[in-house]
Amino acid sequence: MSAADYPDVAVLLPCFNEASTVGAVVRSFRETLPNARVYVYDNNSTDGTALQAMLAGATVVRERRQGKGHVVRRMFADIEADIYLMADGDGTYAPEDAEDLIRTLLTERADMVVGTRRGVHDDAGRNGHAFGNRLFNRLYRFLFGADFTDILSGYRAFSRRYVKSFPAVSGGFEIETEMSVHASRLKLPVCELELDYGRRPEGSHSKLSTFKDGAKILWMFAMLMKETRPFAFFGVFAAGLLAASLVFMAPVLFEYFTTGLVSRMPTWVFSMALMMMSFLFFTAGTILDSVARSRAEQLRIHYMAQAPAFTPAKKPVAASTAVGKAPKRPKADAA
Repeated sequence: MSAADYPDVAVLLPCFNEASTVGAVVRSFRETLPNARVYVYDNNSTDGTALQAMLAGATVVRERRQGKGHVVRRMFADIEADIYLMADGDGTYAPEDAEDLIRTLLTERADMVVGTRRGVHDDAGRNGHAFGNRLFNRLYRFLFGADFTDILSGYRAFSRRYVKSFPAVSGGFEIETEMSVHASRLKLPVCELELDYGRRPEGSHSKLSTFKDGAKILWMFAMLMKETRPFAFFGVFAAGLLAASLVFMAPVLFEYFTTGLVSRMPTWVFSMALMMMSFLFFTAGTILDSVARSRAEQLRIHYMAQAPAFTPAKKPVAASTAVGKAPKRPKADAA
């Protein structure tokens, strides 16, 4: 079979101070996917991460803007491939699962396969992380739909179509949330695959701050809600202001219909101001909802303009070779 019958796989590893683990991670991915290209994007590490990655055989690129979102945006812009596999350099995701992720992407003809972390909702290393995972996943399903059960997983396989149509505007750990919303918004074919989730080895420390990054993720929820579902977002404020207006208005109207007088003129003016603000929020939500639909249509058109998911030129790729393993060459005839 020709080279066109096999997908070009790129393994992408965003890293920040992972010198103790990144070398082993790179070597494991190279053993699991010997024909894949492994890229380590070093995000201003100070502990020799870049050197360890290069010694292990990875192509190292430096991204100076601090934050995982900036790294992902750079990776997706720089790299050309048929299939993209993104993981972390901390050793918590098993490179041996890469074949299953890519095989699922190919057989299901999906644009993104998320490696959901088995048991992460019970123990993510710290109780605060476990609680945050449960909270964010439930909030996501309430706001954006039930496409995903682990929106914060960093182990994912993507099609080229997805990568080149993903806007990537966030800067930090909230990038996984943005990835999930992009897929839900455009109703892209996605899959989940439950995988084991390991602990960091001794000497390796999580870069995730429970409260700081949790607040950023909540802020990203609000911003994505405003951008993708503006009528619902502004409708909540409109309903709240209308309810407050009626609360302040009720005693004034009761007094007027009972006595024919309005002794609380400031209260009446305030209640009317609240009602006008409610109407403004409702109008803004209605207008922006049309704008959001137009933007979604444009994103969908841009997505459709990309090359479709990888398909072999002649016949289906065998499971053992569809994920970057070299095919066996026929032996040369004896002279």
